[in-house]
Amino acid sequence: MRASILKQTTFLIASVQGSMSDTDLVQLREDLAADVRRHRSTGVIVDVTMLDVMDSFAVRTLRGIAQMVKLLGAECVVVGIQPDVAFAMVQLGLTLEGTMTALDLEDGLELLNARRDGEIPRYD
Repeated sequence: MRASILKQTTFLIASVQGSMSDTDLVQLREDLAADVRRHRSTGVIVDVTMLDVMDSFAVRTLRGIAQMVKLLGAECVVVGIQPDVAFAMVQLGLTLEGTMTALDLEDGLELLNARRDGEIPRYD
């Protein structure tokens, strides 16, 4: 199942569906790279609210998406990590180190707006 990518002002919002295969995640990475460039986006939100399991491949892919987006000159925020998923990630030693995270879509949008407006400094 493919993820949907919506354009909201200068941001892209990618909603990851719960039944995404590894191939779907790789396709999402490629689609986001093309869309960030095409729309000259300043920020990307990857919403993983629907994921009830996140394996090592999914975590590596999300981390790769965040790094790729940064190299393209945009910010990336992963939102909606479920508490059980976060617990399992910690237990398995899977991290999104270097990737901004937020509780939900609203918080992610606020974070990107604050970064864009210079209210939150960049340390990279």
